[in-house]
Amino acid sequence: MKFIIPSYVKTLLNKLEERGFEAFIVGGSVRDTLLGKTPSDYDITTNALPEQIEEVFKDFKTIPVGKEFGTIVVVQNEGNVEITTYRIEEDYIDGRRPSVISFSSDIKEDLKRRDFTINAMAYSKKRGLIDPFGGREDLTSGIIRTVGEPRERFSEDYLRILRCVRISATLGFKIEEATLKASKEMSSFLEKISAERIRVELFKILLSKKPSYGIKLLYSLDILDIIIPELIDTVGFDQHNPHHEFDVFNHILCVVDSTPAIIDIRLAALFHDIAKPSTFSLDEEGVGHFYGHQDKGVSMAEKILRRLKASNSIIEGVKILVKEHMTQHNDYSKKGLKRLIHRVGKERIYHLLDLQKADMKCTSKNRDISFIEKRKQEINDIIKENEPIEKKQLDINGTDIVNLGYKQGKLIGEILDYLLEMVLEDPKLNKKETLMETVLDKFKM
Repeated sequence: MKFIIPSYVKTLLNKLEERGFEAFIVGGSVRDTLLGKTPSDYDITTNALPEQIEEVFKDFKTIPVGKEFGTIVVVQNEGNVEITTYRIEEDYIDGRRPSVISFSSDIKEDLKRRDFTINAMAYSKKRGLIDPFGGREDLTSGIIRTVGEPRERFSEDYLRILRCVRISATLGFKIEEATLKASKEMSSFLEKISAERIRVELFKILLSKKPSYGIKLLYSLDILDIIIPELIDTVGFDQHNPHHEFDVFNHILCVVDSTPAIIDIRLAALFHDIAKPSTFSLDEEGVGHFYGHQDKGVSMAEKILRRLKASNSIIEGVKILVKEHMTQHNDYSKKGLKRLIHRVGKERIYHLLDLQKADMKCTSKNRDISFIEKRKQEINDIIKENEPIEKKQLDINGTDIVNLGYKQGKLIGEILDYLLEMVLEDPKLNKKETLMETVLDKFKM
């Protein structure tokens, strides 16, 4: 197969080779190229020492981000490239980083320290493909296999256990038997890994083409019990409801698979019914109900996402979607839809519709969801008309109200809330003079 390497990467490879050093693209960029994909970034490995790399690229902007580990980042307009000296790693004592690193002159020694065979390949135009561990064959067979003994590789960095699942999920590959066995036996060691590193891998699983594949793997390997134990109660939980074909866990998986690959929506899909087991009740006819599960689900989702050190913006977005996901059953007037858009936000309202559509599709096969498309059109019309749906669209603001003689404080917010309600009912009232007259008439100074 012909390797097409971008010119900005070729420039770096050529500069190293012109100075008498070996230089290869390595890891994921080789793997993706062999799969016929365009790599998202490129890493280079070389026998040049860190100081020599800096000297070769003295006319470039470089960042010694991991110089002690042999890595120098070369800044390019098209993207930063990490250039790392061949190295040997020894004596892993914390399941994350080696206590001893030594540099090597042998590319094969460097590839030996890598996690999986499909990531342990290197390529240069001079030497062709370097593949000492059968990575290309595993790539062709669709297999994830560690380089060497699985327990040894995982002991070097326990996150590799989760990365194994992530690569399997994103590529749709099977995990080789010995690697799979070691993954399960050593999964408890993931408790030693930081929440931030776990979050990165989990989010990539959720954004894969079929996230349910990865989530099921997490469950079967006892990893889900470590990173999101709150989901375990949903597994096999019978909803006792004629409108639901699946248990709670498989319903959740179906919804996650059926939503767009946007992290807020995928997380909301994962958590939207997480509180069902703890809110379950049976009526006199033996039908299951889950009153308030969306509200409890909000608090559970927030707790999980804070534990994973997710950003505040993601947490707030997921909370809103989980809280509002049951509003699909409401019969909204135009004013009601405006209120919904106000609560959710103009951009997020479409995320909510995507979540609701997936939720209904995964409830029963013959569920009619055409009304969601109709609601989407009604929301499009409201937004296109630019009618006020939030306080900042009012033709009056807090400063205007203070200038009327009202004191700064809670009352200003209450006044604006009242005016928004009025304008939601009748958009023609959104005129400064009319709003100011209303304030003076309805609120005492």
